[in-house]
Amino acid sequence: MIKVKSRSNESVEQMLRRFKKLCEKEGLTKEMKRTSYYEKPSERRRRRLRKAVKREQKNLQMFTTGVATRGPGPRKHGRSFARTGW
Repeated sequence: MIKVKSRSNESVEQMLRRFKKLCEKEGLTKEMKRTSYYEKPSERRRRRLRKAVKREQKNLQMFTTGVATRGPGPRKHGRSFARTGW
């Protein structure tokens, strides 16, 4: 169960935004969308198989190249945007 406690001087909109982020992080919204309609068992198997194949391809790519595919990675020049004035 997701609980959001109000912080000092926090508006309802900010609390709602935090609640939505927590729901997204927990995967609750994705689960709700998935269960909002009937999915045949054969479609469920195909979806899970596609997900497994995608995961294996990602793992194989990481193994062969040695580089993760998610995220920008470390900055090469070592400067932050705060010092450059961006």
